[in-house]
Amino acid sequence: MNITAFIPARGGSKGIHKKNIVDFHGYPLLKHTIDVCKKSKFINKIYVSSDDLEILNLARGYGVNTIKRPPEISQDDSPTEEAIGHFLKFIEKVDLIVFLQVTSPLRDSKDVDNLIEKVITDKLDSAFTACPLEDFFIWSLKPTLKSLNYDYINRQRRQDISDQIVENGSIYCFKPEKFKKFNNRLCGKIGFSLMDSWKMFEIDTEEDLEICKFLYNLKGLNCEQ
Repeated sequence: MNITAFIPARGGSKGIHKKNIVDFHGYPLLKHTIDVCKKSKFINKIYVSSDDLEILNLARGYGVNTIKRPPEISQDDSPTEEAIGHFLKFIEKVDLIVFLQVTSPLRDSKDVDNLIEKVITDKLDSAFTACPLEDFFIWSLKPTLKSLNYDYINRQRRQDISDQIVENGSIYCFKPEKFKKFNNRLCGKIGFSLMDSWKMFEIDTEEDLEICKFLYNLKGLNCEQ
């Protein structure tokens, strides 16, 4: 199958300046995602989409393809679906797109390949990575305070609400033609692939960055030179 990786990495960010290329264990954060894609046994091509010339030049230096994204779809409030749609206009016909978020560095190529295999084996149109939702008793604040995943009046044991997952935002996989029809990364017949719970952390703030650095080192992940 012709399977292509899509890595969106715009230049702007609020919490951390140029977050997508901030130093992470000696390399720009972007490189960790590129390396994971290169180690995949399924991915044929890798594309980085950005509005930022520094990021595009870095990506080319790592030997991957680049697409210049217009500034009007690279704002803080720009949906990632706009970047995906723009990307699909410039690539050859492919069977599957694997979309990876740069700010989720706690993963390895096995996580990528597990998701792709799930899509192929189960004949899915799209899928996402998830983590088990354990020890989370979730409440909504609007319109009023309300328990969501359990009944606080008839409080359950943790193991009684264990069959729940959380979409971790790390990796998505979808068929391009289905995306064009629904304009959504999750469309048609949807499935998921589980990752370890500690891999759900992503980088939005300086504190997140330090937590992810610690876990990355603790769990023995590495970025190949």
